[in-house]
Amino acid sequence: MSTDHWLLRQLPSGMLTDDFFVRFASIFQEQAGTLLAHAHNLPHLADPSVTPAGMLRWTASWIGLSGVDGDQPEEWQRRYVAGCARVLAWRGTRRGLTGFLELLSDGPALVRDGGGVWREDGAPGDTCWVVMEVASTGLLEEADFVRLVLDEVPAHVRAELWVAGRQVFPDDAPATAPARHRAAVGGRGSEEQ
Repeated sequence: MSTDHWLLRQLPSGMLTDDFFVRFASIFQEQAGTLLAHAHNLPHLADPSVTPAGMLRWTASWIGLSGVDGDQPEEWQRRYVAGCARVLAWRGTRRGLTGFLELLSDGPALVRDGGGVWREDGAPGDTCWVVMEVASTGLLEEADFVRLVLDEVPAHVRAELWVAGRQVFPDDAPATAPARHRAAVGGRGSEEQ
């Protein structure tokens, strides 16, 4: 008996004299060996950098991601899931939204919002707004980009989304951004005061 028969070695020596029983028990050892190999890989299944592609999309569902598309390059999918997991703790904040936009657009993002901390009775009248600016939508189509970004904005907040100096959300937006918007994310124009 070879040294890889770990299951058989645990049986009483009297049982190992029967050839039929040894062959029969070897079937269970082979199945158990497969299970052990999978058990050793369990910690790696949740790691977006090494998990199989099918498992990657399922793992994304654990953190509420709907934007993992099997048609996107696998490396992009892995980067997207890992990046979203990193910014998840900041979801609903300017920091989280900036990280998410930079992840999707693969470039810098500018996020301005009305949030803040004020003295009692010192808050401005309108604080529920956010303006987001990116240079591109990365690998995503514009409609998909807008859908994913708006899913990250808190429901009670009015949002504006600018891509390459053009307002893409809301739909009734002007055709081009003011110069202050274009300058903020690497476009042309000068910053207005």
